[in-house]
Amino acid sequence: MNMMAFPAPLPLPGDETWLAARMAAPGGLAATPPEAMPRLARSVGALPAARLIELLGTAANADRSALAQLWLGAHPDAPEAFAVWFNLGVGLLQGGDAAQAAIAYANALVLKPELHEASVNLGLALEAQGRRDEALRTWRRALPEAATRRVLHMHLGRMLEDDGRLEQAAAELRAALRIDPDQPDVIQHWVHLRQRMAAWPVLDSADSTVPDALLRHHAGPLGALALFDDPVAQREVAAAWIARKVPAAPARLAPASGYRHDRMRIGYLSSDFCRHAMSFLIAEVLERHDRADFEVFGYCASPEDGSDLRARVVAAFDHHVPIGALSDEAAARRIRDDEIDILVDLNGLTRGARLGVLRWKPAPVQATYLGYIGPVPLPELDWLIADAVAIPPEAAPLYAPPPLALEGCYQANDSRPLDLPPVSRAEEGLPATGFVFACFSHHYKITPAIFGAWTRIVAAVPGSVLWLVDDGEASRRNLGAHWAAAGLAAERLVFAPRVDPARYRARMALGDLFLDTSPYNAGTIASDALRMGLPLLTLAGRAFSARMATSLLTAIGMPEMIAPDLDGYVATAARLARTPAEIAVLRGRLGGDAWARSLGDACGFTRRLEAAYRRIRLSPPT
Repeated sequence: MNMMAFPAPLPLPGDETWLAARMAAPGGLAATPPEAMPRLARSVGALPAARLIELLGTAANADRSALAQLWLGAHPDAPEAFAVWFNLGVGLLQGGDAAQAAIAYANALVLKPELHEASVNLGLALEAQGRRDEALRTWRRALPEAATRRVLHMHLGRMLEDDGRLEQAAAELRAALRIDPDQPDVIQHWVHLRQRMAAWPVLDSADSTVPDALLRHHAGPLGALALFDDPVAQREVAAAWIARKVPAAPARLAPASGYRHDRMRIGYLSSDFCRHAMSFLIAEVLERHDRADFEVFGYCASPEDGSDLRARVVAAFDHHVPIGALSDEAAARRIRDDEIDILVDLNGLTRGARLGVLRWKPAPVQATYLGYIGPVPLPELDWLIADAVAIPPEAAPLYAPPPLALEGCYQANDSRPLDLPPVSRAEEGLPATGFVFACFSHHYKITPAIFGAWTRIVAAVPGSVLWLVDDGEASRRNLGAHWAAAGLAAERLVFAPRVDPARYRARMALGDLFLDTSPYNAGTIASDALRMGLPLLTLAGRAFSARMATSLLTAIGMPEMIAPDLDGYVATAARLARTPAEIAVLRGRLGGDAWARSLGDACGFTRRLEAAYRRIRLSPPT
């Protein structure tokens, strides 16, 4: 932000021509010989303030500091000195010198304390150095006009959210929305923070002053899955987000007619080829692809986390292609050069997605799979990989792109044997006796209706407890308050700390019944529960996200665990808890190789996925 509220500069003096030559010489002003220093000081001192500020915007960092110091030395009491310091800070920060930029902004504030723009930028310079608490204090001290205050609230909210201080972050974002309610990105983050905190009602127009229609429209793709059991509403939210965030590319790169390779080239695109739930699911599929018919490329925008899982996924590719440092266009052109037949996006509308790559249409057929369980209405996507239970045929017209129904369950899984530690109820903070209802999903998936159903279930089963994952102080406190309001004792609500994957799976066996969330079901977690012999009860909804567990239970042969409505869900859970013999039968059916023969049949799943790839390569959508 340049501050140029000064008259136009005077015609260039002869010394400025000499100064320009000195700045352009090797080494810049630092290489000025000692005998020329008086002329340098005279040349800089003769510059009008506005012209100096122009030079500060274009010079190298070392020259910026020299220019400012020489000019200020010649004009120690100049009224424009604050602007020189401010614009020096702008240039230094843009040039990557955050420490010197912070000094420049602080000097500007000494001369003009009401210069709120300097407070904003000083905070950013401190943040860039990792001095986060100082940045927060700097922004809080500023009292700017509404437009700048709105920006400050946004920065405060962003940093506080990153630091896990959700309630403080939500308060800052709410303050920004009260200044200007029409801020889609702020709305999205505020809504999702409320979901994560179990701050109900989530869509609170009275609290934010944002009209209800705007809250719904800009709830964000992930938030929408837990808010609306309606694929049309989810699609509209996703479309609004894409329209704001992912502009169309200037061209489509792949030939519409495709290629004629002897081995089909499958490209997988993701930012989650690391220790992430998606990679836990997909790793064995990548390993089991039939190399006689398929050549597998991994276009990887993932962090190098050093995990065994990342090493395994990378090793499973025939070609591992890092694209994290590439622009969307450069990554798309690399995919086009590799002549990929089918490009499979594994992010959808989740963090780190490279939708801009897909907009270049680098492959003749493009599908989205596994990362986002809902509509992804990107025009360049041809297919949404699902199954006929998760998205029934009659619901298919509601989705974009059109669903591609796999035979059997849509969800990939890893069949490798698990090495699990011993666990006990005592170690996990559970009572030695009594029925344990469990749910290990993120708290943003918990809705008032579902939590209300859980309180009814526990109230109906004396001695029972509800066992949830600990998802942060704010949601733990809010859920505890809702629990107490339902008249239930605090000790009957147990929060499990987050642990490593092996212990997370092992301790599932300590529960008696997994209670699924709706309208955003458990996905990977639901499969893990069934694998560990923990019976799962779900509620069949309308949207893909509300039918994930329905698909899993159908595949494993337990349709009686799919409740048709909320009352049926409550009644079934309470009945099962009061009849230990029924739970024992369910556990027996999950025992042995039930999971391995169905959801855990990675080889069979891979063959079904490959059959779908052959269909869409030969018959692309019109």
